Amino acid sequence: MESHQKGELLPLINKQNHNYDYDLVVIGGGSGGLAASKLAADLGAKVAVCDFVQPTPKGTTWGLGGTCVNVGCIPKKLMHQAAILGHSLKDSRDFGWTTPDGVTHDWSKMVEGIQSHIGSLNWGYRVALRNKKVDYVNAYATFVDAHTLHTVDRRGKEKAITADKFLIATGGRPRYPDIPGAKEYCITSDDIFSLPHSPGKTLLVGASYIALECAGFLAGLGYDTTVMVRSILLRGFDQGIAERIGTYMEQNGVKFIRGAVPTSIEQIEEGSPGKYRVKSTTNEGEEIEEEYNTVVLAIGRDPCTSSLGLEKINVELAKSGKVIVDKGERTSVPHVYAIGDVIEGGLELTPVAIQAGKLLAKRLYGNGTLLTDYVNVPTTVFTPLEYGCCGLSEEEAIAKYGEDDIEVYHGNFIPLEYTVPHRPENDCYAKLICVSSENEKVVGFHVLSPNAGEITQGFSIGLKLGATKADFDNLIGIHPTVAEVFTTLNVTKKSGGDVSAQGC
Repeated sequence: MESHQKGELLPLINKQNHNYDYDLVVIGGGSGGLAASKLAADLGAKVAVCDFVQPTPKGTTWGLGGTCVNVGCIPKKLMHQAAILGHSLKDSRDFGWTTPDGVTHDWSKMVEGIQSHIGSLNWGYRVALRNKKVDYVNAYATFVDAHTLHTVDRRGKEKAITADKFLIATGGRPRYPDIPGAKEYCITSDDIFSLPHSPGKTLLVGASYIALECAGFLAGLGYDTTVMVRSILLRGFDQGIAERIGTYMEQNGVKFIRGAVPTSIEQIEEGSPGKYRVKSTTNEGEEIEEEYNTVVLAIGRDPCTSSLGLEKINVELAKSGKVIVDKGERTSVPHVYAIGDVIEGGLELTPVAIQAGKLLAKRLYGNGTLLTDYVNVPTTVFTPLEYGCCGLSEEEAIAKYGEDDIEVYHGNFIPLEYTVPHRPENDCYAKLICVSSENEKVVGFHVLSPNAGEITQGFSIGLKLGATKADFDNLIGIHPTVAEVFTTLNVTKKSGGDVSAQGC
């Protein structure tokens, strides 16, 4: 008991009988890797984290913390907020505020503030590792053999590190198309959040959530913004909602080029920003040519596995390049594990990687048994009108249960805040997907509205606990809120009833 109170018991229990440098080496200093390393150290393991950011073709690099902190969730949400504030300024006049019409936005000022915040997070992660007695190795690691890594830092200094177990948490990086000028002249989400100058007229190539989120905040900040879409919007998400998002964005200034892909990018003028000629071809063979100041590629992400030396230790990879793991995140090599964006069949979401990292550390060093639940994971797409969802899309529900066994309750609504500035009444939308034969168990939750992430986070526990439509009906709403719409949905898709927004 005395050893336990002093924090000495678990280290004694977990003391490994090996001659390696570490009990666990984590490759990747992103959200998942950091979560696993810190908890493993708390549980008595001797841990190191190897993290090294390969610069983008434009030379952009960043500090400890991975994609989410540096070039993902954090700066994305802050730029999304900047755009929301611009819209709120317009609305404020209808609420009695006297604000000038000629309000302008300073891109460089915004980037400076965001990068300052990210810098403080980078430092905080380094301090946290030090406090947990986790060794931070700022070097690129590759496998030499089953228990040895070769590391090279930015100065070229080499070192060998050995460990009893390894965790691959290297995440992914944006994909570049194989066309002239792509790497020379285009940027990706790895570059845009630290871009030192305003982007000007911008083309975003892709229809992923990254493309639409970036297009949303750029248009919201006043930039001429176009999205080039090869096929459908938001593949993998509910397509009814995806098309609503596209319509909303078009109505709010984002232009779309549908059914087209770029074939070349050439520089016309240098500058900050410069000017580029983009040639593209439609599915019908029509050629399009247009000039832009900035071209952002968002056509997908590839896992960072190709240069880790995984082939030397026979870690099995999928065709996608992602690591194949079992339910306990163990690879084909028993002492090597993988979590986060790098695993095949997983979810590319930061909180999922964090949860997987923590639970894995508990299983390895804390007698834990709980596995990561990859079902009913809430998520949000931060488009101008946010999209929150949990569970199955309508397409997935029909494929799993059959169309006859699915009942969809849905409806448009208008937030009270939209009424005074006279925003459109039917932009916002709510949908519950239920299985009729299972007492109308809710298997899909979807909301298109302001603050959709906050709404989805709370309701998702209902899906996780098996809530039915009756449970939603019996829940008393908070009035006047957006979320209360889910306590009053009564029109089904099959009925064909009117789903137009109703008054309070």
